[in-house]
Amino acid sequence: MTTAKRDKDQSKSGKAPTFQMRITPELKAQFEEAAKREGMSLGNWLKTLGRKELQNLGIELKL
Repeated sequence: MTTAKRDKDQSKSGKAPTFQMRITPELKAQFEEAAKREGMSLGNWLKTLGRKELQNLGIELKL
């Protein structure tokens, strides 16, 4: 068993606010499988994906 990678850009002010979204169970299962292959939690995988997309769009990351 491997440990999921932790987010190195954690909130500086304690707990960050939650983000909720509705997706189909099938899509969630695909996301979870992709995250697992990367050794990450689903939340960290989505944050990583979002950060990469912001960079691709030329948007400066505010950490």
